[in-house]
Amino acid sequence: MAGAFSSLHRRAILESMARSTLDVLVIGGGITGSGIAFDAASRGMKTGLLEMQDFAAGTSSRSTKLVHGGLRYLKQFQVGLVAEVGKERAIVYENGPHVTTPEWMLLPIYRGGTFGRFTTRMGLRLYDYLAGVKREERRKMLSIQDTLEREPLLKEAGLKGSGLYVEYRTDDARLTLEVLKEAVRQGTKAVNYAEVQGFLYDQGKITGVRVQDAVSGKQYEIRARRIVNAAGPWVDQLRELDGSKKGKQLQLTKGVHLVMDQNFFPLRQAIYFDHTDGRMLFAIPRQGKTYVGTTDTVYTADVAHPRMFEEDQAYILNAVNAMFPQLQLTSNHVESSWTGLRPLISEEGRGPSEISRRDEVWQSPSGLITIAGGKLTGYRKMAESVVNRVAKQLEAEGSPTYPICLTKQLPISGGQVGGGAGFAQFLKQATQEGERRGLSTELAHCWAERYGSNVSMLFRLAERLGAGRHAGRAVPVAAHALLPLEVLVPLMYAIDEEMAWKPSDFFIRRTGALYFDRDWVHKWKNPVTEYMARTLKWTPAQASAYRYELDQLLEQAVQPLPKNPIFESPRELEMEGQK
Repeated sequence: MAGAFSSLHRRAILESMARSTLDVLVIGGGITGSGIAFDAASRGMKTGLLEMQDFAAGTSSRSTKLVHGGLRYLKQFQVGLVAEVGKERAIVYENGPHVTTPEWMLLPIYRGGTFGRFTTRMGLRLYDYLAGVKREERRKMLSIQDTLEREPLLKEAGLKGSGLYVEYRTDDARLTLEVLKEAVRQGTKAVNYAEVQGFLYDQGKITGVRVQDAVSGKQYEIRARRIVNAAGPWVDQLRELDGSKKGKQLQLTKGVHLVMDQNFFPLRQAIYFDHTDGRMLFAIPRQGKTYVGTTDTVYTADVAHPRMFEEDQAYILNAVNAMFPQLQLTSNHVESSWTGLRPLISEEGRGPSEISRRDEVWQSPSGLITIAGGKLTGYRKMAESVVNRVAKQLEAEGSPTYPICLTKQLPISGGQVGGGAGFAQFLKQATQEGERRGLSTELAHCWAERYGSNVSMLFRLAERLGAGRHAGRAVPVAAHALLPLEVLVPLMYAIDEEMAWKPSDFFIRRTGALYFDRDWVHKWKNPVTEYMARTLKWTPAQASAYRYELDQLLEQAVQPLPKNPIFESPRELEMEGQK
């Protein structure tokens, strides 16, 4: 239906959800919950999804932004996991090449390092076989000279060569949004800023939720035959509401990434490298920046607002300066950062060494289905396992037989571009279409890369606004807000088609600009906020709160918290988790 994922229709969507009983209601709008909603809706289930923050605002916008192939699991001898994750990575790419890009990754080999030349060669060969890597993306072994030619910044002392293999870089938040948008197209009703505050029961069995709309303050009761708890770091809080937090529970760990400008860290080549303590980190060039991460420390503080400590920043900077000694980077070179939480699974009676990195699904006596753990790469298979369970239970209650999982062959929103093989040709044709509609080549290409096959919607919008007349100049949109098409069109699209409600939604999850283009955020934050306030009819209190929130997020991205007295060694936790 028109407006099925528009911020202007949030209230109507909530009211529609409250008027009838859903087949399945998903709590959590990260990649896992979005994948479940997509799978369920594609099989014909009447599906709803609620997210208490913005979509992807938790872990799903704070990862290393890689769709991993599972190479690191070889160190733990998890052969089956490598095979599964590698194959899933290829599916994620083929169904959405506009948000997933092959990225050659260099693994330098040093005397006394984690990987030797022989083990690297054999590990990458086994990885190619298990993960079903395409012939053109299979590993290569490089000499010292070839390694330094690919990345001159690398430390030369002790270098023995390198291995070269392919990972897949992604925009994790946009991947989540595109999966959810396709779920909505398939019939899912999804709303952000809607917090589940309690459950409804009938004779001890869960039948629905009490939800409060954070925007209006209004409460709703929404009923469903099955309810899935896919709330990531919050799954245990929902289990507490259900009175079923027993046995397995979450162990949250924190991962921090730092962003630096290429003027200070001119990395040519993505690198997977050893910290001095033996832990592995990534350094990845992107959009004129280089980002590095990640840490892995136990986290017990505010789940909704994880922060970077001075120790986190120092840990990463020390690793960078050890591997790239000519840089000598300091905290003054950090332009932005993000901090995410990993919802790992532990169990009562087990020690830290038994923390699981895998996903698990379990069901409470009331019927609440919970999924936790896992990795971004495996979201589709995780969703399949949950929806298979739901389908089996609904069929046992008299529902018609549901089809098997369809998402392996279904492109996500924006993914109708001919798969990986056809994406380059799509970009060429889409860029030409944008030019015909009066846009610059650069802007047309940028939008086609970001939005995939949805870009035609933005092109038509730009043309209606007068692309030929206004290209490169501001378009008047409100009394005191002037926005150029390059800002106005994505903003209008984000509100009308991606349920952006706050400026932070737009500048973080819809564009990634707060991480990779802070100057752009500072330049346009005021007119963007004015436009959103006028369009969405915010109250003065909302406008003030949303402005303050964005300013706080900009500051927190560069300002770490003071020394944490209970800071744990990242290496200690990493070793515990891999035993």
